[in-house]
Parts: sequence; C-alpha cells; structure tokens
Amino acid sequence: MPVEDISAKDSYEALSSDPDAMLVDVRTDAEWNFVGIPDLAEAGKQPALVPWQLYPSMQVNGAFLEGLRRAGATPLSKIYFLCRSGARSLAAAQAAQAAGFPHSYNVADGFEGPVDAEGHRGTQAGWKASGLPWRQR
Repeated sequence: MPVEDISAKDSYEALSSDPDAMLVDVRTDAEWNFVGIPDLAEAGKQPALVPWQLYPSMQVNGAFLEGLRRAGATPLSKIYFLCRSGARSLAAAQAAQAAGFPHSYNVADGFEGPVDAEGHRGTQAGWKASGLPWRQR
C-alpha cells in the first residue's frame, strides 16, 4: 500500500484529536536547532525527533527504526512523518510501513515547503507557511 500524503493542517488536526497519532520529525539535528521544530503543546504532545539521515554525511540512519520504537511508535500508532519539504519523510514513512507500521503518513511539503521565486522556503506551503505552531529549539 502506498504511503498517503497529507497536508500539514490535516496532520495537525489528526495529532490534536487522535491520542494514538504521533509526529515524527525526521530532519537532522542541525535543522531542528537552526530552523525550528513543530510545537505540539496545544495537543499535549511533543514531536519525536528521529533523523532519517545523519548530518553531515547524510547517510541513512541505521538506527532509525529503533529510534522510532524508542519514541513510542507501535503498529497501532498513526505516524505522521515530517521533513523539510516532504522527500525524506516519504522515504522514512515507506521504511516504517515496510517494517510493520502500517499507519504511516507523509506530511506533504514538510516543515518549510518548496522554494519560492526568490529561492526562500517557508512562504508557500508546509507547516510554517500554514501558520501552524512551531518554536526554536
């Protein structure tokens, strides 16, 4: 079954209303530290920070699935994967689904979305551009 893309707003609504839903931010520690992270305080949750790739080599994190389990993911969890623009999170969601997490979703456009005409992210689509809560780490 292919991984379903879901908008940032729809994922936030699911995270807010479903106690079994969790957000897994698969960006790197550098991105979390310098760009910010989703703020799920109003939903009574925290995002799970589990990198799909390791900075600076950007090799796939061999401990990704272990990190997912340590973050509390189970086969019953509805897991929303988020990255910068939706590409790494799709790969992570596909890997999770293949490893027995069937309710894996990709947050389309990610945290910052695509680049605009000036080459900037965060202005057109994604978590930030949708006006969803976020904070500096």
